[in-house]
Amino acid sequence: MSNLPLVSVIIPVYNCDRYLAEAIESVLNQTYKPIEIIIIDDGSTDKSAEVAKNFAPSVRYYYQPQSGAGAARNHGVELAESSFFAFLDADDFWVKDKLIKQMQVLQEEPEIDMVFGHIQQFHSPELDETVKNKIHCPPDLMAGYHPGTMLIKRESFWRVGKFETHLQMGEFISWYSLASDLGIKGKMLPDLLMWRRLHETNLGIRQRQSRTDYVRMIKASLDRRRAANQNTENQD
Repeated sequence: MSNLPLVSVIIPVYNCDRYLAEAIESVLNQTYKPIEIIIIDDGSTDKSAEVAKNFAPSVRYYYQPQSGAGAARNHGVELAESSFFAFLDADDFWVKDKLIKQMQVLQEEPEIDMVFGHIQQFHSPELDETVKNKIHCPPDLMAGYHPGTMLIKRESFWRVGKFETHLQMGEFISWYSLASDLGIKGKMLPDLLMWRRLHETNLGIRQRQSRTDYVRMIKASLDRRRAANQNTENQD
């Protein structure tokens, strides 16, 4: 692989100063170069800004009023200068060869638009046993249809468009559903590409609150497919 293109890595952060440095370091330690790292601070009130700025000039830091993860990712995409986009949540981290494995696929299989990989979930080390027992941690690798494992071509991303910003959770599921409906071609690698941290603030109440959003996403996907089928029948 020669003449490697730039990859833009967008990291949204909201009150995640405890984990942010590990996420950034996992990007800086990638065997793939070159990379630009864009941190979008979504209204944090902790020391996330301080942590991010400590990595300057290796990262570009931007602040926005709290608007949600979808809006933060959209802001990062607007600022990105490369032809490839990758995303990482501030409490997760990558294995060191994530990007190089994915870029190899995109170079060798030009028909592929986006590449995913597998995720290993883990309990954050600071959790005590009582809390760990309340948060289920699957022991096996999981297929990572998740923004943190995706590498996508710039033009393919814009064929789908920005993430929805009105959803409390699940904006990526909604985006991926639309991408599938539009025929964006993806590939799932069998390799472990990302470690997903389980901790007290990323599960539970937020998931219960998001159930309505998931119902809306399923309905929107079904409506799109119904409209597409109707158009096909009308053409026949």
